[in-house]
Amino acid sequence: MENSPIEKKYNKWIIILSILIPVAVAVLFVVKLKDLGIDAPPLPFLPPIYATINGITAVLLIVAVWAIKNGKVALHQNLMKTAIACSLLFLVMYIAYHMTTPSTKFGGDGTIRYVYFFILLTHILLSIAIIPLVLVTYVRALAERFDRHRKIAKITFPLWLYVAITGVVVYLMISPYYQY
Repeated sequence: MENSPIEKKYNKWIIILSILIPVAVAVLFVVKLKDLGIDAPPLPFLPPIYATINGITAVLLIVAVWAIKNGKVALHQNLMKTAIACSLLFLVMYIAYHMTTPSTKFGGDGTIRYVYFFILLTHILLSIAIIPLVLVTYVRALAERFDRHRKIAKITFPLWLYVAITGVVVYLMISPYYQY
Protein backbone atom coordinates (compact mmCIF):
# COMPACT_ATOMS: atom_id res chain seq x y z
CA MET A 1 0.00 0.00 0.00
CA GLU A 2 1.46 3.33 -1.07
CA ASN A 3 1.87 6.26 1.31
CA SER A 4 -0.42 9.24 0.88
CA PRO A 5 1.04 12.66 0.02
CA ILE A 6 0.66 13.70 3.67
CA GLU A 7 2.51 10.59 4.85
CA LYS A 8 5.28 11.18 2.30
CA LYS A 9 5.52 14.81 3.42
CA TYR A 10 6.10 13.85 7.06
CA ASN A 11 8.17 10.65 6.67
CA LYS A 12 11.46 12.54 6.49
CA TRP A 13 10.57 14.47 9.68
CA ILE A 14 9.56 11.28 11.47
CA ILE A 15 12.95 9.75 10.69
CA ILE A 16 14.87 12.90 11.66
CA LEU A 17 13.02 13.36 14.96
CA SER A 18 13.19 9.65 15.79
CA ILE A 19 16.98 9.83 15.59
CA LEU A 20 17.59 13.39 16.78
CA ILE A 21 15.55 13.26 20.01
CA PRO A 22 17.21 10.18 21.56
CA VAL A 23 20.67 11.33 20.46
CA ALA A 24 20.07 14.83 21.88
CA VAL A 25 18.80 13.38 25.17
CA ALA A 26 21.83 11.07 25.42
CA VAL A 27 24.26 13.93 24.72
CA LEU A 28 22.50 16.30 27.09
CA PHE A 29 22.66 13.68 29.83
CA VAL A 30 26.46 13.93 29.68
CA VAL A 31 26.84 17.63 28.90
CA LYS A 32 25.73 20.06 31.60
CA LEU A 33 25.18 23.74 30.85
CA LYS A 34 27.96 24.59 33.33
CA ASP A 35 30.35 22.60 31.11
CA LEU A 36 29.50 25.03 28.33
CA GLY A 37 30.18 28.07 30.52
CA ILE A 38 26.49 28.77 31.12
CA ASP A 39 25.68 29.44 34.76
CA ALA A 40 22.21 27.94 35.05
CA PRO A 41 20.76 27.12 38.45
CA PRO A 42 19.76 23.51 39.17
CA LEU A 43 16.09 22.73 38.61
CA PRO A 44 15.40 20.14 41.33
CA PHE A 45 11.68 20.95 41.39
CA LEU A 46 11.08 19.50 37.90
CA PRO A 47 11.00 15.70 38.50
CA PRO A 48 7.68 15.63 40.38
CA ILE A 49 6.20 17.94 37.74
CA TYR A 50 7.28 15.85 34.79
CA ALA A 51 6.32 12.64 36.59
CA THR A 52 2.85 14.13 37.06
CA ILE A 53 2.76 14.98 33.36
CA ASN A 54 3.60 11.34 32.61
CA GLY A 55 0.67 10.29 34.80
CA ILE A 56 -1.63 12.75 33.04
CA THR A 57 -0.44 11.36 29.69
CA ALA A 58 -1.36 7.84 30.80
CA VAL A 59 -4.87 8.97 31.79
CA LEU A 60 -5.28 10.89 28.51
CA LEU A 61 -4.30 7.80 26.52
CA ILE A 62 -6.78 5.58 28.35
CA VAL A 63 -9.62 8.08 27.99
CA ALA A 64 -8.73 8.63 24.30
CA VAL A 65 -9.07 4.91 23.59
CA TRP A 66 -12.37 4.85 25.47
CA ALA A 67 -13.52 7.87 23.42
CA ILE A 68 -12.77 6.32 20.03
CA LYS A 69 -14.34 3.00 21.04
CA ASN A 70 -17.48 4.95 21.91
CA GLY A 71 -17.58 6.91 18.66
CA LYS A 72 -16.40 10.20 20.17
CA VAL A 73 -13.96 11.03 17.37
CA ALA A 74 -13.47 14.74 18.14
CA LEU A 75 -12.83 13.97 21.82
CA HIS A 76 -10.35 11.26 20.82
CA GLN A 77 -8.51 13.66 18.51
CA ASN A 78 -8.29 16.36 21.16
CA LEU A 79 -7.14 13.94 23.85
CA MET A 80 -4.44 12.53 21.58
CA LYS A 81 -3.18 16.00 20.65
CA THR A 82 -3.08 16.84 24.35
CA ALA A 83 -1.19 13.61 25.11
CA ILE A 84 1.38 14.51 22.45
CA ALA A 85 1.67 18.03 23.90
CA CYS A 86 2.18 16.55 27.37
CA SER A 87 4.92 14.29 26.03
CA LEU A 88 6.65 17.28 24.43
CA LEU A 89 6.35 19.27 27.66
CA PHE A 90 7.79 16.31 29.56
CA LEU A 91 10.71 16.10 27.14
CA VAL A 92 11.56 19.80 27.48
CA MET A 93 11.47 19.63 31.29
CA TYR A 94 13.40 16.36 31.37
CA ILE A 95 16.17 17.82 29.23
CA ALA A 96 16.23 21.07 31.26
CA TYR A 97 16.52 19.10 34.50
CA HIS A 98 19.33 16.86 33.28
CA MET A 99 21.26 19.76 31.73
CA THR A 100 21.24 21.73 34.99
CA THR A 101 21.07 19.22 37.81
CA PRO A 102 23.42 16.41 38.86
CA SER A 103 22.06 12.91 38.29
CA THR A 104 20.64 11.02 41.23
CA LYS A 105 21.83 7.50 41.90
CA PHE A 106 19.31 4.86 42.93
CA GLY A 107 20.11 3.82 46.49
CA GLY A 108 18.03 0.68 46.88
CA ASP A 109 19.63 -2.69 47.57
CA GLY A 110 18.77 -6.29 46.84
CA THR A 111 15.80 -7.31 44.73
CA ILE A 112 14.34 -3.81 44.54
CA ARG A 113 17.52 -2.63 42.82
CA TYR A 114 17.05 -5.22 40.06
CA VAL A 115 13.36 -4.33 39.77
CA TYR A 116 14.23 -0.62 39.50
CA PHE A 117 16.86 -1.12 36.81
CA PHE A 118 14.60 -3.50 34.85
CA ILE A 119 11.80 -0.92 34.87
CA LEU A 120 14.23 1.90 34.05
CA LEU A 121 15.86 0.00 31.18
CA THR A 122 12.54 -1.02 29.60
CA HIS A 123 11.24 2.51 30.10
CA ILE A 124 14.26 4.03 28.33
CA LEU A 125 14.29 1.55 25.46
CA LEU A 126 10.56 1.84 24.84
CA SER A 127 10.66 5.64 25.14
CA ILE A 128 13.08 5.60 22.21
CA ALA A 129 10.90 3.19 20.23
CA ILE A 130 7.72 5.13 20.95
CA ILE A 131 8.88 8.30 19.18
CA PRO A 132 8.47 7.02 15.61
CA LEU A 133 5.42 4.98 16.59
CA VAL A 134 3.56 8.01 17.95
CA LEU A 135 4.58 10.15 14.99
CA VAL A 136 3.58 7.55 12.38
CA THR A 137 0.30 6.86 14.18
CA TYR A 138 -0.50 10.57 14.30
CA VAL A 139 0.44 11.20 10.66
CA ARG A 140 -1.71 8.28 9.50
CA ALA A 141 -4.68 9.83 11.29
CA LEU A 142 -3.82 13.23 9.81
CA ALA A 143 -3.74 11.62 6.36
CA GLU A 144 -7.11 9.99 7.12
CA ARG A 145 -5.60 6.54 6.55
CA PHE A 146 -7.64 5.17 9.42
CA ASP A 147 -7.18 1.52 8.46
CA ARG A 148 -3.40 1.95 8.77
CA HIS A 149 -3.80 4.26 11.78
CA ARG A 150 -5.79 1.65 13.71
CA LYS A 151 -3.29 -1.08 12.84
CA ILE A 152 -0.27 0.79 14.24
CA ALA A 153 -2.25 2.35 17.11
CA LYS A 154 -2.77 -1.17 18.48
CA ILE A 155 1.02 -1.31 18.94
CA THR A 156 1.59 2.34 19.86
CA PHE A 157 -1.05 2.58 22.58
CA PRO A 158 0.17 -0.14 24.97
CA LEU A 159 3.83 0.83 24.52
CA TRP A 160 3.15 4.54 25.05
CA LEU A 161 0.98 3.73 28.06
CA TYR A 162 3.78 1.57 29.50
CA VAL A 163 6.31 4.39 29.00
CA ALA A 164 4.00 6.93 30.67
CA ILE A 165 3.23 4.69 33.66
CA THR A 166 6.80 3.50 34.15
CA GLY A 167 7.94 7.13 34.04
CA VAL A 168 5.87 7.70 37.17
CA VAL A 169 7.08 4.45 38.74
CA VAL A 170 10.76 5.31 38.10
CA TYR A 171 10.22 8.72 39.68
CA LEU A 172 8.51 7.23 42.75
CA MET A 173 11.30 4.69 43.15
CA ILE A 174 14.19 7.18 42.85
CA SER A 175 12.60 10.19 44.58
CA PRO A 176 13.70 9.15 48.12
CA TYR A 177 17.30 9.48 46.92
CA TYR A 178 17.10 13.05 45.63
CA GLN A 179 19.49 15.32 47.52
CA TYR A 180 17.41 18.50 47.28
